[in-house]
Amino acid sequence: MIETRPICIAGAGSIGCFVGGILAAAGRDVAILARRRIVDSIEGHGLRLTSFEGLDQRLAPDQLRLSDDPAIMSEAKIILVAVKSGDTAEMARLIADHAAKDAIVVSLQNGVGNVGVLRAALPGRRILGGMVPFNVIAKDDGHVHRATSGNIVVERDGADTASELSVPHLAVLASDDIVGVQWGKLLVNLNNALNALSDIPLRSQLAQRAWRSLFADQMAEGLAVLKVAGIKPISATPIPARLTPHLLRLPDGLFNMLLGRTMKIDANARSSMWEDLQRDRRTEIDYLQGVVVELAAKYQITAPLSLRVMTLIKHAETSGRGSPALTPDQIRSERDID
Repeated sequence: MIETRPICIAGAGSIGCFVGGILAAAGRDVAILARRRIVDSIEGHGLRLTSFEGLDQRLAPDQLRLSDDPAIMSEAKIILVAVKSGDTAEMARLIADHAAKDAIVVSLQNGVGNVGVLRAALPGRRILGGMVPFNVIAKDDGHVHRATSGNIVVERDGADTASELSVPHLAVLASDDIVGVQWGKLLVNLNNALNALSDIPLRSQLAQRAWRSLFADQMAEGLAVLKVAGIKPISATPIPARLTPHLLRLPDGLFNMLLGRTMKIDANARSSMWEDLQRDRRTEIDYLQGVVVELAAKYQITAPLSLRVMTLIKHAETSGRGSPALTPDQIRSERDID
């Protein structure tokens, strides 16, 4: 019997819409559970998928199942959780109430704690960790744009879920150490906050040695904390995690030459945390720098730079004025930022 059960994107934002759209374009039956604003936008304009690589794919609304009603998960074979980390517990409750017991649940979220939250709330179900390395920008009228490179990684399982999700324009790889992969991604994601505070595109930010040195110091601080905790991260890029801070501190010309070989970044790409500040939304800072600070406290060591960045992001959230457009020196300073 041919499997006809859909893949459901649970809590689709920018990344969820892009992943779901690419799967649908490849012929998969895709259901998208999203906020009414997103559903209305896709129903009114369709879904347009573009990327820095030149992809330009349009889907009509009827090529997707669209709803803000969690009952849309009821028939799903695979549920890809795409909500922000702070909403994981609520999504787990919705999955428990509406999804089939045999549905495979895959976390495609930032951070390292979401799989634990899902497993605690959904005992007896198959829960897989995942990692999305690339950035997606939400534009107007149902348009999402992939702005950086990288392949999705999913925890290996007996059903070979990674292979089932892998389609043209969306390679999905299996990993036997998804925890290490997620910690490696968390280290890279420490730059999300720096980009949000800078108010400049990612590529421009990474082209400047002062910003890269700040990022390098963030990663080095995180690596030191993980070493004390006995955690071994797996790099989200071809460069080993322990070497990345040294790479970031290279002169601009040499760094840019090496970066071009390992990662592609759209000229207008920005971090999702920058977008959150611009749209006056809650960020995931507690699940990135906040995790480093919490882990450091557990082992009675300090992570002052992570704490400083977390404090600045929370101040920006409270102010509601978008990115504060700080310089690296202002971020490093202990002075208050108005």
